[in-house]
Amino acid sequence: MHIPVLLQEVIDYLEIKADGVYVDLTLGRAGHSQEILKKIKNGKLICFDKDIEAVNASQKLLEKINSNFVLIKSDFRNLKEELEKLNIAQVDGILVDLGVSSPQLDTVERGFSYSVDSPLDMRMDRQSELKASDIVNNYPQEELEKILIENADVKFFKKIAKAIIENRPFESSKKLVDVIKQCLPAFEVRKKNPAKQIFQALRMEVNDELGALKTLLKQIPDLLKENGKFLAISFHSKEDKLIKEFYQKLNYEDPKIARLPISSKQKWSQKIVFPSEEEKNINKRSQSAKLRIISKR
Repeated sequence: MHIPVLLQEVIDYLEIKADGVYVDLTLGRAGHSQEILKKIKNGKLICFDKDIEAVNASQKLLEKINSNFVLIKSDFRNLKEELEKLNIAQVDGILVDLGVSSPQLDTVERGFSYSVDSPLDMRMDRQSELKASDIVNNYPQEELEKILIENADVKFFKKIAKAIIENRPFESSKKLVDVIKQCLPAFEVRKKNPAKQIFQALRMEVNDELGALKTLLKQIPDLLKENGKFLAISFHSKEDKLIKEFYQKLNYEDPKIARLPISSKQKWSQKIVFPSEEEKNINKRSQSAKLRIISKR
């Protein structure tokens, strides 16, 4: 069962207007979208997901609420382009949840899990070509090292990349997990499952997650109406760093101008919210979540 993270906080901070236009960029199984749609009476909810299984499953759920929604099978990096097709120039609120949905994690053949043996796939869009197996079996060592450190801050990235090269080919996740554990110091393996970070790094490369987020963030300022909200739920430091830097640039002021005796008002504000202890106990996948609410004044 998929439990949406920070659901009540998302609904509260979006401040949904009955006639507003809102975008859920990571539809998943419509956990957030269902609650947003319930508050929209004559507005519109635009939902994105590049996983056709998510789009099809969510359509049935949303149809039970009302018809004020549009489903788009697309990477959220195409936000502006897709809104233009709908003749929508600006919206009241945008939500992006950067976690992997539970059905994707729990479906063995999708290859996202490191705890059960599965094909090394990890594609969120099954129509895309690049799989995790292509990376571990074909990328040179230098490129593997770059992926591990840039996507997940993997501690022993050189040692792991070298072990991957020496133990090719890989057909499924079990061999990769075993190789990772065998090449690391015993104390490191005892602390936590080291495969978690490696699988994260591979998944982010397969789906170009950081690249898509960078492209999306460039579009946000022009697409939000005055008093519009951009809500971003992140689960690790690489994503959150990009969102944090995005906000800082929104309010950047030339130091020379800042010293002048004129009043300048920030055009953007931000609030950061974390899951409650109760939610973290109920939904383990929420434990590393962080919600940034960025508002356009």
